[in-house]
This record gives sequence, C-alpha cells and structure tokens, in this order.
Amino acid sequence: MGTAHTMKLIFRGTRGNIDCASRRHRMHSALLIAVTRRRIMIDCGTDWRSRLRAIRPDAILVTHAHPDHAGGLDGGAPCPVYATRKTWAIMASYPLNQRRVLEARCPIQIHGLVVEAFPVIHSLRAPAVGYRLSGDGAAIFYVPDVVNIHARRAALRGAKLFVGDGAALTRPIVHRRGSRLFGHTTIRAQLGWCVQAGIASAIFTHCGSEIVAADTRTMPARVREMGEERGVDARIAYDGLEVRVD
Repeated sequence: MGTAHTMKLIFRGTRGNIDCASRRHRMHSALLIAVTRRRIMIDCGTDWRSRLRAIRPDAILVTHAHPDHAGGLDGGAPCPVYATRKTWAIMASYPLNQRRVLEARCPIQIHGLVVEAFPVIHSLRAPAVGYRLSGDGAAIFYVPDVVNIHARRAALRGAKLFVGDGAALTRPIVHRRGSRLFGHTTIRAQLGWCVQAGIASAIFTHCGSEIVAADTRTMPARVREMGEERGVDARIAYDGLEVRVD
C-alpha cells in the first residue's frame, strides 16, 4: 500500500444499469479503495453476488438500493455494510448481520478514512448519497448516479479527485415528477462542478450506453477534450483501472 497518505482506487466495475456491455465495461459499477492495508468497497451490484467473498472487503459502503448498486448483497456479506437509514429500509430483508447506519453529513472513520455521506438527487424510490472520503492529505468525492448534489460546495471543497456519473455525455437523462427530479446529469455538467470547486481531476464511471457501445478510442478522447476545455484532467474509468491519490 505504501504510506497512509495514499489511497489506491481500483475500479472493479464501471458499467451502469444497461443491457449492453463491453470488454472495458463488463461489470456493474464498484470501487475498491485500498488504504492502510484495508479494502473498502463502494457498492455491490447484482453482478457481484457470487464474487464478493473473493474480493475480501473489510467494509462495504452502499450509495443507494438500486439492484446495480446493492443487489449483490441479497445473499449476505462477509464484512460490515454501511448505508443510510433510507437505504436500509429498502434492504431490510437482506441477510446482513453487520449493519452500520450512516447519518447524512456526519463524518465517521472507517479503516483510516473519514467517510461522509452527502444526499444527492438521483432516484425517488431509492434515495442516494455520494461519499466524500478523506485521508491524510487526500480527499475524493464518489457519486456514480447523480442529477445534483445537496450541499455541493461542502461535498467537493478541497477534493483532489471527483469520480462521477458517466451515464450521459452532453444530454441529461433527467425526468420530473411534480417538482422532483430524478435520473442522471451529464459529464459536461459535472466538469462544470469541478471547475467551480477547483478540482483538477475527474474520472467517470457507471458508464451508460453512449460510452459502453462507442469506439474505445474516440469516446475517451472526447471526454479528455471536454476536460481540457475546462482545465480538468478528465477520463473514463474502465474495469480494472487503478489510480493512486496522494
């Protein structure tokens, strides 16, 4: 692992809840964070149901209870699972013996990382959060499904890396029910958030059909160019990508 000042991010899966898949985007979105000899997993979708024990996470964080983020936990988990009360209400029948409740905007320490859950706009039936994760000298924000982030300035303040929603490039997938929105904002909009927050690097996961079905050379180049136009080092995650955050 090196030092306690380094987080190693391992993108185990980068595919959204879509029918198509590719060699680079085969598994449902899941991030593994290695820090201080511990492994914290964020999300465990249906694809991971039979693979979870091989990963051997020391803790699992759940962003929300959609199947592509939590369906792999319906058979149990070998470690503590952290989620908000609203998410636990949806996962009430899951056979999980080590349940940990996260309160929004209340930082806690998990295996050397300070974890803070920020409510986000994404789903009406499965309320979601994004996670601010910080260690000594490094902070990232992880939000694989999002229309907007409540308290966005606080969520992104001082972060070195933004890991966001890759479902849509320039045309949002957003719907309205009364005054409430749900769905996915664009990579373009999220790059704007990075500019506002002074975040120099962004990686997009939970990739939608627009990315997964595209040419493996042209789409990464397009996202990189979109970032360069805004002064942000932007790229698309793929299954197996490893990144160090110092």
